[in-house]
Amino acid sequence: MDVALEKRQVQRAYELYAPVYDFVFDWIFAPGRSAAIKHGALTPTDSVLEVGIGTGLNLPLYPCRLTGIDLSSEMLDKAVERVQNLAMPNVTLKVMDATSMDFGDNEFDKALATYTISAVPDPVAVLREMRRVVKPGGTLVILNHFRSERRLTGWLEDMVAPVCTRLGWKSNLALKPLLEQVGLTPELVHQVNMFNGWRLVKCVNRK
Repeated sequence: MDVALEKRQVQRAYELYAPVYDFVFDWIFAPGRSAAIKHGALTPTDSVLEVGIGTGLNLPLYPCRLTGIDLSSEMLDKAVERVQNLAMPNVTLKVMDATSMDFGDNEFDKALATYTISAVPDPVAVLREMRRVVKPGGTLVILNHFRSERRLTGWLEDMVAPVCTRLGWKSNLALKPLLEQVGLTPELVHQVNMFNGWRLVKCVNRK
């Protein structure tokens, strides 16, 4: 699929999701979000980037300086409201394409992407950008649904992939080839959430 076309589809999908996203997805994905922050081992002095911050459901979990970006201004409007309600002065939010971030090299100590990598048109480009902006030796945490390694389940995920793409996410994104393309080696892979259907991946940015 054309990346520009897919990007427009993702933007349209999340414009529709924005008003109901928290209600539908908060409790389902909460255990994974908590685990991602825990394994990120964040400290108050860390400068952290969250890619695809969405409506900001992770915000109450952060103990540090945070920059959050998202492609959807509608989703980010909800995050702005949450920052104001939580009175979090150390949070900066920006509408930004994660495949071409306007941050400098090695700007952040750590970066997280929770439920984001399968919802971007070019996950390889996003992870390369995350590596670029995170310092050498910094931590990258990825929380996502990836294509099952079980033959039948993987086949089913391939079959529904065209429909899922139009809904704003990929059902059959394979983890191992993705990490290999961007030069990341997982330090930890942990299954989370209902039916262990999502994987939490922690990597060290070895530049």
